[in-house]
Formats: sequence, C-alpha cells, structure tokens
Amino acid sequence: MRIATWNVNSLRARLDKVVWWLERAKPDVLLMQETKLADADAPVAAFRDRGYELAHHGEGRWNGVAIASRSRIDEVVTNFGEPLRPAKTPDTGDDEPMAEARMMAAVCGGIRVVSVYAPNGRVVDSPFYQAKLAWYERLARWLREAGDVKQPLLIGGDFNVAPTDADVWDAAACHGGTHVSEPERVAFGTLCAWGLTDAYRLHHKESGRYTWWDYRAGNFHKNFGMRIDHLLVTAPLAGRTVWAEIDREARKGKPVPSDHAPLVIDVDTPGHPLDGGWNDAAGRILKRTR
Repeated sequence: MRIATWNVNSLRARLDKVVWWLERAKPDVLLMQETKLADADAPVAAFRDRGYELAHHGEGRWNGVAIASRSRIDEVVTNFGEPLRPAKTPDTGDDEPMAEARMMAAVCGGIRVVSVYAPNGRVVDSPFYQAKLAWYERLARWLREAGDVKQPLLIGGDFNVAPTDADVWDAAACHGGTHVSEPERVAFGTLCAWGLTDAYRLHHKESGRYTWWDYRAGNFHKNFGMRIDHLLVTAPLAGRTVWAEIDREARKGKPVPSDHAPLVIDVDTPGHPLDGGWNDAAGRILKRTR
C-alpha cells in the first residue's frame, strides 16, 4: 500500500496538478490539507472517475482536510469527534483551531489514517502561536484517548514544525521564528513520545530534503526549504514501511504547483516506481547556492 500526504494549497486551484500526480505516483491513500473548500464543493466526481473515494472536511475559504482512497473509507472522525465551534473571528484564520477544519481520521485498507493541518502560528508568542500549541495539546489528548499504539495508525499532514535543525535550510536564519521554536518542537515530540515514528527518517537520514519552499525569491530552486510535512506511524506500521520519498518533481512546472511537495511511503511492498528528482537536482542546487 502506498500512502501519501500533500498540502495542496487549494484543491480547486490545484486539482489538475493533483490529478496529474495521482497518475504519476499511484498512491492508494492520499491525505490532503489546506483544501480551502466547503464540503459541498469537494471534487468527489473527479476522484471517483480515477478510482478513488473522497472524504472531505472543510469550511470554505481556509484550512480543510481530505482523504482519498482506492479502498473504502470507514469510521470517519472529524475535529477529534467534536462539532466545529462557531467562529468568533470568522474573518481571521489560525486563531481558533477548534472552529477550523484541521483534522480527519478514517480506516482505509485496515490502517487508521489521520490527515492533519496544524495552525501556522505566524509569530512566536502571538495569539496565533498560542492557538497552535493548544491545538497540539488537543491532538495529543485525542491520541491518548482514542489511539492505540499496538495497532497500525498513521498521522500525516502539514504539521508546520521542523523537528530538528537538519529539517531547515539554515538553522541560524530560522532561529527565533515559528516552526522551529522549542515549544513547537516539544509539542511535536510529545506525539512521537506517545508512540509515533517519523517514517521518512526510517529511510532518509540526510539533511537538505524538504517538503515546503516559499514561492518567493527562487527559494525552491536554491533549496531554501523546511521539512514540515510528516508521516508519523505506530510501531506495527513502522516495521512494515519499506520505502519513503519526497517528490520534489511535483513542486515544479505546470499546472501551477503547491508550495508543498508530496511525502510518500510504501507499506509491505514497493509501489509504482517514483523518482523524486533529488539526485538530478543536487548539482543545480549547489551551483545556485554558491
């Protein structure tokens, strides 16, 4: 089984790119974040035409998570099993995570998968940052209450945290900002301490591999990025993970790409051949950064 996660940065705007990537990578399950759609606007037919069932949890302009699966999608849970709270500040995003569509869980092919989109945090110690830490506390509590480390469980998505300095292009340049602050990294580490393993790091120890690059200043071409999208798995699934990759090719070209790249793992057996393009890009990246 191939499982992937991708912050698509508007499923409406990137649908052609997502369809292209489904054919390129042939995932069995795709977790998506930042769909920016209401449930009624989710492109169910476009996925069905390509052999996928689609479950969507959205609110409209911002946020939104989804799960696409070749197998049935069962036992769907959204927002930690609670209804979304009415937003007190509907014209502002990132400040009320329990009023924002950021979490969806389901069972696909015998694996419990969870698609998450953590708040950005914006500025350290701001109300947005405090909301981000509160959301992480809620996710950790849901895991303790509803998760089972002895069962195959996967949490994937845009966590908006680079766990270590090896996960950013320049630790000094990033120092003092969100995504790398100690409280954020502790919050991420709490999930791992519960019983989750970073599936990508099981197969890739090297630095310089990222999942997000700012659109500005040619950062993608210079590889000034962060690894903030993750697939975290329980031990029963970690032992079955045979391959992992970040597909930087999906961050290039037309249709206009998301600013994130898909992260992919194969469970039990290798999936469709997929070259993430890192080896071919290494020389070009080195020239641009000298």
